[in-house]
Amino acid sequence: MFALLSVSDKRGLAPFAKGLVELGYSLLSTGGTMEALEKEGIPVRKVSDYTQSPEILGGRVKTLHPKIHGGLLARLDLPEDRADLAENGIEPISLVAVNLYPFRQTVEKGASEAETIEQIDIGGPAMVRASAKNFRHVTVVVDPDDYPAVLEELRSRGGTSEDTRRRLMRKAFSHTAAYDASIAQWLSQSSGEPFPEELTGSFRKVQSLRYGENPHQRASFYREYSAPKEPTVAFSKVLQGKELSYNNLLDLDAALALVLEFPEQPTAVVIKHNTPCGVACDPVLETAYRAARAVDETSAFGGIVALNREVDEATARALAETFLEAVIAPSYAPGALKVLSAKKNLRLLEAGPALAAGSRPRQALEWRSVSGGMLVQDRDAQEPSVEWKVVTRRQPTEEELRAAKFAWRVCKHVKSNAIVFASPTRLLAQGGGQTSRVDSTRIAAQRGGERLRGSAAASDAFFPFRDGLDEVAKAGATCVVQPGGSVRDQEVIAAADEHGLAMIFTGVRHFRH
Repeated sequence: MFALLSVSDKRGLAPFAKGLVELGYSLLSTGGTMEALEKEGIPVRKVSDYTQSPEILGGRVKTLHPKIHGGLLARLDLPEDRADLAENGIEPISLVAVNLYPFRQTVEKGASEAETIEQIDIGGPAMVRASAKNFRHVTVVVDPDDYPAVLEELRSRGGTSEDTRRRLMRKAFSHTAAYDASIAQWLSQSSGEPFPEELTGSFRKVQSLRYGENPHQRASFYREYSAPKEPTVAFSKVLQGKELSYNNLLDLDAALALVLEFPEQPTAVVIKHNTPCGVACDPVLETAYRAARAVDETSAFGGIVALNREVDEATARALAETFLEAVIAPSYAPGALKVLSAKKNLRLLEAGPALAAGSRPRQALEWRSVSGGMLVQDRDAQEPSVEWKVVTRRQPTEEELRAAKFAWRVCKHVKSNAIVFASPTRLLAQGGGQTSRVDSTRIAAQRGGERLRGSAAASDAFFPFRDGLDEVAKAGATCVVQPGGSVRDQEVIAAADEHGLAMIFTGVRHFRH
């Protein structure tokens, strides 16, 4: 019996190979895998010695040979295939352990194009695909974590079951598909063309979730193969708490995206059902969090919190005062961890120093599935460089302008139609997710009450009629920021002048659906 081993990931290789030899397998191998086996004293035969064909082109061609692929693809239940093997001196290969050149790791290192292209594996995927296609006769292993189970089955049964081979076949084709997708993504990014004719994506499973948005929906969590330089939920370290749920992950992502809007100073964000219910900045993190929580204490209960500075003990004590689902921050001081450890079910995520260092969201693609298809767009991470324009008779004061800028940053993270009222350092109230901008304004006004007097208001899209602007003025705002661009802009500007409001057009819309 022949087994062919050719792996870049050498975890568990030696025990697996020793086990195969003990079971009577003759091992074939090449390059670094063969060297690793020989160092362990494991008998192995060089592929080129078996094929009587030398490695050529600097190692680009090693296993692309009929004696290899004939041995992998032969249907041993067909007499004519067996006859071909005999006639050509080919031995069947019944087990293959292959994982591919470290292409993704090479990209991560920032290698040159020439070096990266050399890490595009050719022979490896060909062997994996051939073995997987012929799963009825060949066991293909692409994941070292599968070695112990495969070895145990070989020992106990004398071979692998068809169910096992089918499972490994599915894994093998997923492995090569993800590998090729990574190459396609890299080529697309390198060319500066983010929207290729054929779209591919490559993700690795992190965990099976207990359920999805609701208990009757199944769900899993995947992340990209390579960690981006910006802080992300997918690559954050979970320090404590219950297993993250589908909704936790969505809310954590929303909270992190919003807190990244405020790199200049300590900021706290509270999210509930993917919607901001508290945002505040202050030189003292504890004060920022308390101010954010105070925006809507009721909604903050059971919420998700994002912080952009290390959590100190004082902030931890404030966090511990309210039932929260999860907190994400750059890091946690030892005293803070001690305080929060009393909250056994509270999930704590450590996003890393980039979050505290003023990292901003990278320009990337955002994917969203629809029935039978996929929508792909640029992430709304960086606003186009458009000069804000005051369109009313009254200019905003310096404080109003600061409040407008704060409201505008928050507004793009509220579901459309979005209306946000803010002070220079704090969210005061928001309304969103309504089919009418007037309704959103009224909801925000009801939530904010008297504290909206003298505030700035932001609208994610233009006011199509003056009625929405009238409601903003009625709520107490003295400054409004909005994209502009309606056919009734002059009507809305006239209404703002009537109310004595300062109004700014940004020229940029921030719908969020």
